[in-house]
Amino acid sequence: MAYSPFDLTGHVALITGGNRGIGLGMADALARAGAGVAIWGRKADANAAAVEALSAHGTAVKAWQVDVADEAAVVAAMADTADTMGRIDSVFANAGVGFGAPSFVEMSTEVYRKTLSVNLDGVFFTLREACRHMVARAKAGDPGGSLVGVASLAAIEGAARNEAYAATKGAVISMIKSIAVEHARYGVRANAILPGWIATDMTELAQNSPAFSEKVIPRVPARRWGTPDDFGGIAVYLASAASTYHTGDTLVVDGGYAIF
Repeated sequence: MAYSPFDLTGHVALITGGNRGIGLGMADALARAGAGVAIWGRKADANAAAVEALSAHGTAVKAWQVDVADEAAVVAAMADTADTMGRIDSVFANAGVGFGAPSFVEMSTEVYRKTLSVNLDGVFFTLREACRHMVARAKAGDPGGSLVGVASLAAIEGAARNEAYAATKGAVISMIKSIAVEHARYGVRANAILPGWIATDMTELAQNSPAFSEKVIPRVPARRWGTPDDFGGIAVYLASAASTYHTGDTLVVDGGYAIF
């Protein structure tokens, strides 16, 4: 019999922030692997464009306009997504924002609170509601599920002038490990992905900075910026049967930057 754990036919994956950047790269690969895909995003036009593009792969693709920082919206959307798609097998809590400051002492409380509301509260609300769904399903005799929090290298390295962002990403790793321990009994695994320097809208200023291109990117052993497509493989792996004994981990996807 052929080994085919990466065939996601019948699987349903939810990706927050799945209408652009890393989220869209993951959603595209999951759809190509046969999964039904649910996209959550704040912008209706970006959601529609993502649905149109991914539907070409022949799987069910739907989008919900959701602000993950809004607890009530997340609770309602999770219930509606599960009802509409029939089930939710994997959840990628990817939606995030990045607000820095000229320096730590100049970082405003408003920036701090806004960053936490999306990057930490939003992940908490999303994964908590996903756990409710998966635990209930397990108790009904259908265990299993994969939860993924998208953190950042900022969680484990010194991110100067970005303390609020770094704090949220470090917290995501800790949350993921706790979820992994508590929910293994239900067949639910939880892992964190730590992207390095990835060419997305969030890093546009850095991409356009000659100094950054001359001093930082040459330190990446892969000698290039990462792209959203670089996260397709890890998304399919974590959603698939190939990772059923892999939980509580932090998976760094950075072209080797952290070790150089």
